[in-house]
Amino acid sequence: MTHSSRKSCLVGLLTVVAAAALARPAAAQGPTDEIQVYDAGITAPGKFNLTLHTNFTPDGIRVAAFPGAIISNHSFDGGFEWAYGARPWLEFGLYLPLYSATSQDGATINGGKLRLLFVSPHADERTFFYGANFEFSYNSARWDASRYTSEIRPIFGWHIHPWDFIFNPILDNSWAGGFAALEFNPAARVAYHINPRWAVAAEQYSGLGPLRQFLPGGQQVQQVWAAFDHYGTTDIEGGVGFGLTTASDKITLKLMFSRDLN
Repeated sequence: MTHSSRKSCLVGLLTVVAAAALARPAAAQGPTDEIQVYDAGITAPGKFNLTLHTNFTPDGIRVAAFPGAIISNHSFDGGFEWAYGARPWLEFGLYLPLYSATSQDGATINGGKLRLLFVSPHADERTFFYGANFEFSYNSARWDASRYTSEIRPIFGWHIHPWDFIFNPILDNSWAGGFAALEFNPAARVAYHINPRWAVAAEQYSGLGPLRQFLPGGQQVQQVWAAFDHYGTTDIEGGVGFGLTTASDKITLKLMFSRDLN
């Protein structure tokens, strides 16, 4: 990366961080449309990519997180993620539509998201890699208690082949408060590459509550996952997650398909 490219990347990061840091977290969340640990991989410059996210909760929370919210038990949730590689260190993303299908509400559209992903170029070739993802969401009334929310997702990891160690210390927020109210929802992944086409992984997703005061242990979201990846013309990721607290969905399934479009 040239000096001017590094400077442009840094300016972009600081601008988005400054804007996002003014926000505060959403209140109670509905089901999840994306269950994924980011590894700083991006679409190649000039390429378009589509990822289909699909999640099903066969045994989940049976009480709405807020009045009128979609209940996660027996819900199908997901979205279409469109991505464009702008630079070796920058990817633009659009999630549209985000959807759910439940017995109480039928099929619903849950809104959409814009995404900016900054990364260390060619992260898959580096031992240590890093990045930061920023998402800005418009939510339907049944999906989230806040109409507008956003996410700050730092990305850190190591490729120590055949192992990957990845950490995403995620901060979720809405547009109605200060930095002290950001919610900390970290995710982590350890993967083992069996061969160039297959990998197996253990993942963890947590919802710890506001940074200023974490929730009591029983009220936190804690899930551990067994996952797999298959790499090819169409990349496939799937897994099953198990909740460890009463605030967590007990069993969740995910399946993702990702493919370049040009």
